[in-house]
Amino acid sequence: MADLSPTDLQKALKGMDYPTDKQHLVERARSNHADDKVVSTLDGLKEDRFDGPNEVQKAVFNQ
Repeated sequence: MADLSPTDLQKALKGMDYPTDKQHLVERARSNHADDKVVSTLDGLKEDRFDGPNEVQKAVFNQ
């Protein structure tokens, strides 16, 4: 996703505990007042389980 930066993603997921699932990523992004594009990107991920932030980054930016 070209208009979403890794920094945006990191800010949205600040304080996230891993491992986690997609639903918790979306909830954390909303609680961190992330932009709608970040929330919708996370909600649209094909994967449902993430062991750490690197897995989230790969899922978001290597779609």
